[in-house]
Amino acid sequence: MIKMVKVTELKPLDDVRLWVRFSDGTEGIRDYSDMLAEGGPMVEPLRDPSFFKSVFVSFGVPSWPNGFEVDAIALHMELEKAGLLIGSVAA
Repeated sequence: MIKMVKVTELKPLDDVRLWVRFSDGTEGIRDYSDMLAEGGPMVEPLRDPSFFKSVFVSFGVPSWPNGFEVDAIALHMELEKAGLLIGSVAA
């Protein structure tokens, strides 16, 4: 079953990691070094540490000023599958 979740809060950490909190009360840390290694025109600006740290939440998803976004549901599923989510699901 797919959980309909949004990112409610996030914080860039050292290097290329983001701490995220989801609408179900869970949270986790995602390292984006793999995505940056793949490259691509939308991802290239994120290699600049100051640009990476300019991330913000827009309509429940992590977003950057160049328009790059990360799907919140896919991010939640990825962290859950990897055992990287902590916290409890909101009632």
